[in-house]
Amino acid sequence: MKAIVQDAYGPADVLRLSDVDRPEIGAEEVLVEVRAAAVDPGVWVLMTGRPYLMRLAGFGLRRPKVAVRGRDVAGVVAAVGAGVTRFRPGQEVYGTCTSGSYAEFARARQDRLAPKPAGLTFEQAAAMPVSGMTALQAVRDVAGVCPGQRVLVIGASGGVGSFAVQIARAYGASVTGVCSAAKAGFVRSLGADDVVDYTQEEIDRDGPRHDVVVDTAGNRPLSLLRRALTPRGTLVVVGGGHVAHRFTGGMGRTFRAPLLSPFTGQRLRPVMTRERAEDLEELTRLAESGAVTPMIDRIYPLTDAPDAIRHLMGGHPGGKVVVTVNGTA
Repeated sequence: MKAIVQDAYGPADVLRLSDVDRPEIGAEEVLVEVRAAAVDPGVWVLMTGRPYLMRLAGFGLRRPKVAVRGRDVAGVVAAVGAGVTRFRPGQEVYGTCTSGSYAEFARARQDRLAPKPAGLTFEQAAAMPVSGMTALQAVRDVAGVCPGQRVLVIGASGGVGSFAVQIARAYGASVTGVCSAAKAGFVRSLGADDVVDYTQEEIDRDGPRHDVVVDTAGNRPLSLLRRALTPRGTLVVVGGGHVAHRFTGGMGRTFRAPLLSPFTGQRLRPVMTRERAEDLEELTRLAESGAVTPMIDRIYPLTDAPDAIRHLMGGHPGGKVVVTVNGTA
């Protein structure tokens, strides 16, 4: 099969289109014929091998353990393992994979897949798993957003942020999105009640009025984020933000937030995304009800996957960047 692979860590130039063997599946696994896959900052991290902390976490010291890039996947079940009970060949599915999704076929655990939402394209479905589950767990599980609360989403036009705005609205909150003026219309179209243009104003412009702050941008100190929170509010730190530090990247705030939290009246929490079918099923419910729509900034063919990664990391896409495989769009 064709796949985008790498033999060493580095910039997008290390990626190449190559012929590799189809992945073999175990008893509890599914072989998916890939139709679309998405790009997220984790793809960049595994491509570059930075921050170095992730190499020590088991992803490969000198080169990636998994040579094929990509984790989000949407496609058609090609085969199932002997222990698979939830899926059958020919079924349309989406979720995350273990073998790399920038390929014609990918291996996935059955407990990390769900039936593709009705009415969504493969490209839209591929945009949902990693970013959608991260946003869902940030809004619902960590922050516990409920009707009537005021939620501030920083990085509201990005992959996770665009889902967080919609999910918070679906759960009854009023939402303010932080983005550039150029993305203000886009963020309002997601359901945001108000927008803060970060090039002109800071997030604490209205004082401590937000019950929840979801920070997906990663470039503001905890002290500033706390100034936008009510005295008993919740800050959710999503991802590492800047990756300038070679060893820890932007994870410093992620480590500091829960250490500081016991000494304040505010809850300061990171979100560590767990990939699970039940959360995909909740995303499916939200998508099929019309409460959440995956927003796609740009679509690239498999051969141009390196350019897709460059586009994500080089600018500020409005929504997700998607790679198509096996002849889709």
